[in-house]
Formats: sequence, C-alpha cells, structure tokens
Amino acid sequence: MTLVFAHRGFSALYPENTMIAFKKAGDAGADGIELDVQLTKEGEVVVIHDEKVNRTTDGSGYVKDLTYSEIKSLNAGMNRKSEVPSLREVLQWLTENQLICNIELKNNVFAYAGMEEKVIKLIREYGLSHRIILSSFNHNSLVLCRRLAPEIETAALLSQQIYQPWVYAASIGVQGIHPKYVHLSDDTLQQSLANGVAVRPYTVNKGKHMRRLFHYGCTAFITDDPAYAVSLRRNLNNPHFGV
Repeated sequence: MTLVFAHRGFSALYPENTMIAFKKAGDAGADGIELDVQLTKEGEVVVIHDEKVNRTTDGSGYVKDLTYSEIKSLNAGMNRKSEVPSLREVLQWLTENQLICNIELKNNVFAYAGMEEKVIKLIREYGLSHRIILSSFNHNSLVLCRRLAPEIETAALLSQQIYQPWVYAASIGVQGIHPKYVHLSDDTLQQSLANGVAVRPYTVNKGKHMRRLFHYGCTAFITDDPAYAVSLRRNLNNPHFGV
C-alpha cells in the first residue's frame, strides 16, 4: 500500500511545522509526517523549514543566530498562536501514536556542525529508530548518518533528474529516494522499486498524480493535504472521485 505523508504536517489547512499541523495530520489518517530541522544559536534542534524565521513566524533573522528561548517566543501560527516546536517535543508526541516521521536535515545551506549526532541521539532516546526516515539534500550528511546510525533509514532528496537513481542510492548507502514529483518518470519509479529502493516523491497535491502513484505501488508520497490523499486512496475504485 502506498503511504501518505503529511508535508510539514497538514500544511494545506494549518501552520506548517507546528504541533497542531502534525496532530491534525494524524487525525486525518496520514501514515506519517514530514518535517524540517535546524539548530538554534546554542545548538538546540528545532522544527522549521526556512533558514530565516521571517516567512513562517512573526520574527526575523536566521535560525542559527537566534537562541532557543528567542525561537520559542515567536508565533509560528500567524492567525493562531503556535510555537516553533523542538524536535524533542515532536518525538515525545510520536511515542503516543504509530506515525512514521520523515525528518529532513536542513543543512544544505548552513552545515550545522553536529546536527546529525544531535538528531540521532534524540531519536534513540525516544526509541523511535524504527519509525524515522532521515532525508536531506546534503548527501554527505546522509552518508554520515548511515555511519553513525545504520539502524535508521536514510533517503536522498533529489531536486533534479539523475541517471539511474537506484544505482546512486546504493552507491551512497541510502535506502530511499525522495524526488521532486515533476522529475519522477514511470520508468524511474518502477526501476527504483524493483531494485529495492523506496520512493517517496514530493510535493503531490493533485488527484491525478496521486492516482498514478497508487497505481504503481509507490512506497509513499508527501502531500500538503493528507485528508484528500487518504480519501482518494479509500475511493480508488471510484473513477470519478478526486478527478
């Protein structure tokens, strides 16, 4: 069965990368959530997508230049009060359910020394290694994660087409690829799956695209609207649903 992962939580309806968005994704029937992590000035792991806080909060400046307390004082909900969660808060919540969690390491712009070790330590502390996927556009970071924690699944984020990504995945020791949906051909999808490589494209919001992925038995896909995706999966035998 093709799984449904909520992109930064249920981000179609709720503030991205907030606890309300993650909880609503679970309520909607998502199989997993996707989130992004960065480090504060003193090295705390927080859940936020952009290198700057400007777009998603009422603050300004780089995450790396703000202290944890400064980050926590920001409103990430705009119209509704929501804090920027720490990774620890999310992992604690995950112990109360069975959701899978794709943690994207946002270290392709800033290196964030020690990020891999900090994230892995937290995952192990909460006993969640079997329900976590670590992904990144920084593939050097994924190789390091694989060395540090071979028990945690890793997946390479791909923003462009690459030749035989299943071969590339094997070469760097990751178990999955997370390609940009528009670059995922039928052949690449089928060949990757046939070679034992998990495929979870991003960001898939149109019904016709979801139907294609369900048809080919894609491992999972990442969507802003998990409720719609789950409903479509439930109604696959109805050709008029979600057109």
